[in-house]
Amino acid sequence: MKITRVTATPLNLPIEVGQGARRKSTSLSICLVDIETDTGLVGTGMTAITEEEVVSAIVNDVAGHALIGADPLRHEHLWERLYWLLTPRGQSGYASHAIAAIDLALWDLKGQALGQPCWRLMGGARAQVPVYATFGFAFFDRDELAAAGADWAARGFQRLKMTVGHHALQRRDEPRPLAEVIAEDVQRIRAVRDAVGPDVQIFIDANCSLDYFHALQLAQRVQELGVTFFEEPVSGNDIGNLVKLRAKTGIPLAAGQNEGLASRFRDMLVAQAVDVVQPNACISGGFTQCLRIAGMAQAFGTMFANGGAWPHHNMHLHAGLANGTLVEYHSVAVDCCRLVFDDLPVPAQGVLALPETPGLGFRPNRERIAELARRPLSRGVGKA
Repeated sequence: MKITRVTATPLNLPIEVGQGARRKSTSLSICLVDIETDTGLVGTGMTAITEEEVVSAIVNDVAGHALIGADPLRHEHLWERLYWLLTPRGQSGYASHAIAAIDLALWDLKGQALGQPCWRLMGGARAQVPVYATFGFAFFDRDELAAAGADWAARGFQRLKMTVGHHALQRRDEPRPLAEVIAEDVQRIRAVRDAVGPDVQIFIDANCSLDYFHALQLAQRVQELGVTFFEEPVSGNDIGNLVKLRAKTGIPLAAGQNEGLASRFRDMLVAQAVDVVQPNACISGGFTQCLRIAGMAQAFGTMFANGGAWPHHNMHLHAGLANGTLVEYHSVAVDCCRLVFDDLPVPAQGVLALPETPGLGFRPNRERIAELARRPLSRGVGKA
């Protein structure tokens, strides 16, 4: 089997965030990558939370040409080829996204060719994975946020994540004092805790939008509310600040969903900067590199979980590995995937069952993709 064509398609997807009367129209961008072979098999991967046009250009104009004629089952060989083509001096960023999308497509092809789902090829540790639902967005007021949390809990989700920080550093010029942002966050977290009761786990995610001082203030003020982990608390996942913060709070820290280099996870682990490492298969170099990162986490005795959404790809990683754990069921990202893919599994009582269909187990809907591809592309990276 040989690769005959590699094609990237950037998409800007229209979605609505929220529930009931409180809904907001927005969009989220992804980039699909299709790898075609001389046998007729086609594998599809994707990446997101980036400039989809840039990733598309990397794949179509540079990376894809390096794969033509290659055996798609040799994913380690091809991953190394792409690494030295796109990141020969330690670059990360867009290159990692492009490699991730290509790598996922190669694994999808491998599964189809061998008649096995990807999670079985990665070890088959379990046939289902627990999920946590990301539901709590900045545009909800306190009462709406509490009501949304109660609704998700009533649907069987006992692990819920909400955003905090709300791009506070990015928006300092408004002006928007960070002290006021975290003071409101304390009240928002308390409102959710009161609404869902003591047994539901609450996760908070600052999306790298706070400095050390304000992240510490927030962590100390909400520790009594039983937060399960605090994700991306400080700007840039600064390892020194994560180490200081971890030493001064009892709330576990998590980070890594947008990191592109395995060495960044090594540095976090060596420094004991986090309690949970969160590589994302759609961003952190695909399954091939995430398997390496998961091995490092296991060697350090550190929890390995999914952050940054895209559960239907990451579920394979966490079902395949013995140290796999939580998968993020980000409601906005799931709505995006429903526009693009058919046969996506739906969680029941907070658990996703893995498909037995070869490859990723879900297929792109070509008619809908063709229609979506005609929409104007985004002009900036955002996260709902």
